[in-house]
Amino acid sequence: MRGAARWLARGAAAVGGVVSLALAGWLVWLVPGPQLSAVLGFGPVDGVVLITECHDSHDVDGNVSGTDCTGSYASRGADEPARGILLQSAAEKYPSGTAVEVRTARGRAYELSSSAVLDFGTVAGLLLVPFLTLSAWLFACARHARLENAEGYLFAGLGGLIAVLVLSFVTAFLVGLVTAVL
Repeated sequence: MRGAARWLARGAAAVGGVVSLALAGWLVWLVPGPQLSAVLGFGPVDGVVLITECHDSHDVDGNVSGTDCTGSYASRGADEPARGILLQSAAEKYPSGTAVEVRTARGRAYELSSSAVLDFGTVAGLLLVPFLTLSAWLFACARHARLENAEGYLFAGLGGLIAVLVLSFVTAFLVGLVTAVL
């Protein structure tokens, strides 16, 4: 009887770890995934935005959080008519009439910009780390067929959150350098 309970505990912990990983992947794809891939430049350019105007964007507290631009979007595919679009988290304030190559996600246009990489990279990391920490703890419980002390995993998760913030700032800085040079 004891062997069956151990086997059941291992299976439940392993399934919990897998479910936690699947949930993390789904949440990252649902929330910042498409925008992050567009901002990082994965895939071909979707089209060009002809800038009409640029303005400061504000966060919920009213602080300036970057630059947004509005303009007319023309897809690379000739079958779509031009339409109005928002270039979110633009790399700079472009003068009216500037053409900017963009990738689109969820009805908005994105380009490589340090503020957008910082925003979406931080959100993705902050979503992933708690689920990865929980999965690691559950897999350890499954491996040993008993509840493991979660203290070390908690500290590793906190370290992971700090690492996400540092990595996001470093990546945003490097993207800023690349966009300044190009």
